[in-house]
Amino acid sequence: MFGISPLGWLHTLGSLPAIPLAIYMLARYGRITPRTRAGTVYFVSMLIGAGTIFLFAHQPVSYGIAIATILFLMIGYGAAKMQFLGRAAIYIETIFLSLSAFLLMVPTVSETLRRVPDGHPFVTDLKSPLLLGAQAGLLVILVLGVTAQILALRKKRKLAN
Repeated sequence: MFGISPLGWLHTLGSLPAIPLAIYMLARYGRITPRTRAGTVYFVSMLIGAGTIFLFAHQPVSYGIAIATILFLMIGYGAAKMQFLGRAAIYIETIFLSLSAFLLMVPTVSETLRRVPDGHPFVTDLKSPLLLGAQAGLLVILVLGVTAQILALRKKRKLAN
């Protein structure tokens, strides 16, 4: 179904929980929160998705996205433990975990448009205006989302002082 191999299904189903978890955390906390149950499951799900890509991907860009995702996760989840970052830790955590969600969504949207509906996908060319528009939309959401998160964190910090 959809031309996905068993390893591809493992990758897809393993990383799939990260999408609703990211949406939930953004709606509830205004950012991806690593020290919550949802944040822990998000981390594991993202690692499954990024780690399994090495088993079946054929394009170098796939490896680059997987490596960047793992790096962003490690920085995002480790920022609070890096005391030398001081007050910047929460901002670094927020930015890098938002980037990890972005790197999840770019291939998710691309693969969905290239596989659905089964047998007659919406997109057959990587330079399709629909695909490029969807990717541009994700970039706009990232920039606006990170900006809103940073402003909210700054406001919260000002109110706490």
